[in-house]
Amino acid sequence: MNIVTLKDGTTLPVVKLTTSDLPEIMRLQAKVIEHLSDKNFLQPLTDEEFEYILEGNGVVVGVRAEDNLIAFRALLDPGEDDEHLGKDAGIPQKQWSSVLYSEITNVDPAFQGNGLQRQLGKIVMEEVDTEQYTYVCSTVAPFNIASIKDKLELGMHIAALSVKYETLTRYIMMKNLLTEVTVTNDDPIEVGMGETIEQQKLLQAGWIGTSIKVSDGGYTVLYRKQKI
Repeated sequence: MNIVTLKDGTTLPVVKLTTSDLPEIMRLQAKVIEHLSDKNFLQPLTDEEFEYILEGNGVVVGVRAEDNLIAFRALLDPGEDDEHLGKDAGIPQKQWSSVLYSEITNVDPAFQGNGLQRQLGKIVMEEVDTEQYTYVCSTVAPFNIASIKDKLELGMHIAALSVKYETLTRYIMMKNLLTEVTVTNDDPIEVGMGETIEQQKLLQAGWIGTSIKVSDGGYTVLYRKQKI
């Protein structure tokens, strides 16, 4: 059985959630959104979207404390998505069926700071059937530092910077589950996280975002040239 460990040493079991857990999932998502300082950081899922995942089109793992759901993380098989992230990430269309989305993570505000998002990320990645799926993609808002760091720790990189959900600028992050990404020995380029056009030029020229750091009170993204 997979477990997560809180800062105080408490261990809690991780379980796969089912459709019967949907009411708890929706309550926790609403609670998390209520406590967000910037509501644009999270693109919530509807009941129907969660139900779609729970019915076998992905996986949701969760953690309970004292019988209350305190965290969950979901991967989604997007099927025939009109805005398929594979297109943004440069994955050939014939391989889009092998793409999963790292869709959403919610942690009860009372349990934030315990590394649950990171721990659940590693666990849910281990649940992926690599005979069926090759890529995991995700959208992340620039300046959502916790989420960007989370994806980078899972081995994902920034592959694109696009407008998604009609009006929202998002990093498209991805990971090849079968092959490690390799970069050239070219000197890396640092770009301010708010410099959208400059980042898009680099990404379109074959550079990828591999890390972020604090710089002059803001954040910069380190870009490296990907080997083809």
